[in-house]
Amino acid sequence: MENQQLLKKKDKVILQVNGLTHAGEGVGRHNGMAVFVPGTAPGDTVLVAITDIKRNYARGRLLEILARSPHRCQPECAIYGSCGGCQLQHVAYAEQLRLKTVLVKDSLARLAGLDDVLVLPAAGMDYPWHYRNKAVFHLQEGGGGYELGYYEEGSRTLTDFFKESESAAAGCLLVDRDLNGAAAFIKKLLNKYGGPAGVKHGRFFRHVVLRKAFASGEIMAVLVTGSGRWPGEIDFAGELMSGYPRLASVVRSINDNPSGAVLGSWNDTLAGRDYIMDQMGGLKFRISPSSFYQVNPAQTLVLYEKVLAYAGLTGAETVVDAFSGVGTIALFLAGQSKKVYGLEVVARAVEDARGNADLNKISNVEFIAGAVEKRLPELAALGLRPDVVVLDPPRAGCGREALDAVAKMRPLRVIYVSCDPGTLARDLGYLNGRGYRVLEVQPVDMFPWTRHVECVTLMSRVNE
Repeated sequence: MENQQLLKKKDKVILQVNGLTHAGEGVGRHNGMAVFVPGTAPGDTVLVAITDIKRNYARGRLLEILARSPHRCQPECAIYGSCGGCQLQHVAYAEQLRLKTVLVKDSLARLAGLDDVLVLPAAGMDYPWHYRNKAVFHLQEGGGGYELGYYEEGSRTLTDFFKESESAAAGCLLVDRDLNGAAAFIKKLLNKYGGPAGVKHGRFFRHVVLRKAFASGEIMAVLVTGSGRWPGEIDFAGELMSGYPRLASVVRSINDNPSGAVLGSWNDTLAGRDYIMDQMGGLKFRISPSSFYQVNPAQTLVLYEKVLAYAGLTGAETVVDAFSGVGTIALFLAGQSKKVYGLEVVARAVEDARGNADLNKISNVEFIAGAVEKRLPELAALGLRPDVVVLDPPRAGCGREALDAVAKMRPLRVIYVSCDPGTLARDLGYLNGRGYRVLEVQPVDMFPWTRHVECVTLMSRVNE
């Protein structure tokens, strides 16, 4: 309470920035209170206006950089700071990797008491630009036609990456160049063929979802619209396919929900196939509009090879891949396992996983539909005792039922793939109290220039 009395909204204070938050904001202290300031870097001395005060911390807005951090750099993107897609373009890439490693260490120590765990340096990219093989652009109708881009941070104002006056190199610096090119061409064609029949009000065109298969180069374009007749859709799709030869699939996805998931529940293939084909690690994968597939192919291979190394497979092991998605990890491990079980709650993903197993002629993998928190305890109750369990949950982490089932199964090794250091630390701490110890953590920079960091963790059963 004392700190709150010392600091008030609109106060201007000088801060020494000495850390980074999970949101990618710089953090300093004023009279002992933590102050979070976007756009600052550890090593900066800054003048800040206080914008919000909570019980244990405050937030501030950067007014002036009084002394620059030696790790501060000039952002490459002209709209960095307003777009909101990146948080760390003002920090040199080598320093980003160091800071993300520190974030993982701090999370394990602070949230789980695991302060003696070996955390390896974050694995980065040689060229950390244009790495995304999937992009979701918002669509809006403006005075001069359709605009396509991202929403600015905390608003519905669109950052149009593809203005007519910009060069052919326009687009997001994180998105694959071919996808940027396809987006610019789609915008041009929408302004030619766009316009639904019988829709006077409301937003008909919502999103453009673009995906690229890294190995084959095939591109899928998904136009997310409201329901209603679109007279120009076939002509639009035909000119798009002929004018951009890398496109193998043009799909219209119908979504009338005002919020929630980007894609609708019904898809109509306007041209080409309803899927694209990719290869990774010698395996083929069929990618449909709704398939979950890692968006950084180069780093995905780094991630999966670490999972394989941690699994220590000899060909005699039974493996459980929980949260298996379209089966990428399960199929990656199958070649060196006796049997692999994949568990996944999304029914379409399970169908895709089974199709991918057939595509690769892999017969020692069984994909089971249902929530991991339900299916894993059922398998444990039936007496399944795998040698290795891989956990790859969403950002919210694993439910306690799933973690308790892992402890009951007593695998020799548990490999946890996480996209959130906070929930990773929580779940590792829980397993640490149930017979497992953390041996090693490998952070992988799947999303350079953003606050996100992925981790692969190896746990082993404690000998009793």
